[in-house]
Amino acid sequence: MGYDGRVRNVLYRPPEKRRPASEPKHGLLGRLTLGALVAVLVAVPFTLLMLLVLSEWEPLDQLDRSVADSLNSAARGDGALVNALDVGAIVFEPMVFRALVLGVAIWLWRRGAQRLAAWAVVTMAVGGILGVVLKLLVNRARPEFPEPVAHASGYSFPSGHALNSMLGVGVLLLVFLPVLRGGGRLLAYLAAAAVVLLTGFDRVALGVHYVSDVVAGWVVALAVLAGTATAFEVWRREQGQRPSEVSEGVDPEAADEMSAPG
Repeated sequence: MGYDGRVRNVLYRPPEKRRPASEPKHGLLGRLTLGALVAVLVAVPFTLLMLLVLSEWEPLDQLDRSVADSLNSAARGDGALVNALDVGAIVFEPMVFRALVLGVAIWLWRRGAQRLAAWAVVTMAVGGILGVVLKLLVNRARPEFPEPVAHASGYSFPSGHALNSMLGVGVLLLVFLPVLRGGGRLLAYLAAAAVVLLTGFDRVALGVHYVSDVVAGWVVALAVLAGTATAFEVWRREQGQRPSEVSEGVDPEAADEMSAPG
């Protein structure tokens, strides 16, 4: 055997003895968190709305006050409506959506969809933390009325109920889209929209939030969902998965785990 042959033998390694490709340098948790923070920083609609609120821009202030006064006046004269709104305030509590997502995440984890479970929990956690931080930064007082029908503590902007309702239903939709088909998918979209809109209406009608508080909560939630979903998609591609569409959810491959019996 010549010199060149010996060199080739030394350099050659059978496939089974080759080292596996190195893992991505950044883990899923870091990418999800970073993506969410970036999404919020570039959420132009929210930033603009926040600046208008902080500057007490008269047209927005008049709109907020007019809607709040009208809805609060209507609720004050209808005891049945107030009772229904009070029930809605409990049903649509942020902790309800967090508990739902946590329960689904535990179920996903046990069925082998750990990365999807991690995405769901991190998305809810990041959104909840950002909501609290933004409330403290803006420091907006809640609406005040001569005869209020409800009371709430803390600051007003953005609405935590609106934020967590949008975030919760958004997470659940993106988790289960891979296994929903036809009419089931349409019903899921309609139910999600109804929950989000009812939550927002409930907060304004009870007089504990302005319209701009609710809209801000929705925008923040959408920004967090977009950021974490984008980060998750980047991570998927680094793992060699095919590109996915939003209509397929954040992890189409998890459909097998979710659909498996038992």
